[in-house]
Amino acid sequence: MSSRESRTWAAYGRGALVALCVLAAVLNDLAVQGGYLALVTATALVCGVALLVPRLRWPVAPLLVTVATAWWGALLLPMLAVVLYDLAVDRRARTAVGCGVAALGANLLLGYRATSLWTDQSYASTVLLPVLAVLVGLWLGSRRRLLLALAADVEHLSVEARLREEAARIAERSRIAAEMHDVLAHRLSLIALHTGVLATRSDTLPAPVAERLGLLRTTSVEALTDLRDVLGVLRDPDATPTGAALTPVMREVGELADEARAAGQHIELTTDGLPEQAPTTHRLAVYRIVQEALTNARKHADGAPVTVRVDYGPPATLVEVTNPPGTPRTDTVGSGYGLIGLRERVTALGGHLSSGPAGGGAWRLAARIPHPAGTEQNGTEQNGTRT
Repeated sequence: MSSRESRTWAAYGRGALVALCVLAAVLNDLAVQGGYLALVTATALVCGVALLVPRLRWPVAPLLVTVATAWWGALLLPMLAVVLYDLAVDRRARTAVGCGVAALGANLLLGYRATSLWTDQSYASTVLLPVLAVLVGLWLGSRRRLLLALAADVEHLSVEARLREEAARIAERSRIAAEMHDVLAHRLSLIALHTGVLATRSDTLPAPVAERLGLLRTTSVEALTDLRDVLGVLRDPDATPTGAALTPVMREVGELADEARAAGQHIELTTDGLPEQAPTTHRLAVYRIVQEALTNARKHADGAPVTVRVDYGPPATLVEVTNPPGTPRTDTVGSGYGLIGLRERVTALGGHLSSGPAGGGAWRLAARIPHPAGTEQNGTEQNGTRT
């Protein structure tokens, strides 16, 4: 049961209890004297309203019920018990005792009338109900405060656990960043250094070799830059705006295809539409998809031609990369997480990515990423280019 439902049922129960107190006052008046039915009923109703309206429960309700009980005695004793209970629950035990003593004492001083609390000298039974109301109120109030304190402690422990988890995550990120720096940065720096030294003697080297050396140096320097950005995010995720450090410099698929061709891979690229027609997130996703597909083709179908088709839309950005079977390389080790990461990226953009055999032993990697609602063409005509 929710807290709102609990409060609702508690309000219903309180209303029923006050109604019973009013009814008991009326019935007791009819049974004892009956001469003041209208006045007793009015007094009971006014006291009942004061008990039910939250804003009147303090200090109006205790004052009204104390005075009414002092005058009418046993007729309003149940209402006095309700008031004393409320005061005890709210940690006003001294006020509750004062109201009880004032009501009982004043009623005693008013004399032995038909509705007096002291008729037939029933002192013990008269005092028992107010005392019981105070004791029950003190116990339930302490229990309620204990439960609230326990709930606060649980919330505090939950927050503390989340903070510890975040601290552990940050520490693990720092450890991973240090390991990546020790393992990768040094080797990439050596590659960039040696290729730079060899590039200075390019006049004595064959042209294809010099071109490959230049490509290796450029790629190693770019890899160092990307590694530095990733390490920065791992060490301090809040150092830059969310995602800014992980966003690479915007590069197009054509540049990626040119680099692959320079490395000896056969690429056939077909592009429909203009990259500007697609959101930036789509262009980054397309770049990563084609990059991963070309890497997988070099690993598992070395020497096989690769066909890349990109359609920037709208209404959707489409990517398809296919390659026939080839000779798998034995000098590379795959992590197996490339396609998983791509699928998560495409799914986050509301798209779908599929990969698998395409018939004849060929391999196909395709993705469709719908444009956001309301995306319009930039007024440029879609054109197809084949390279």
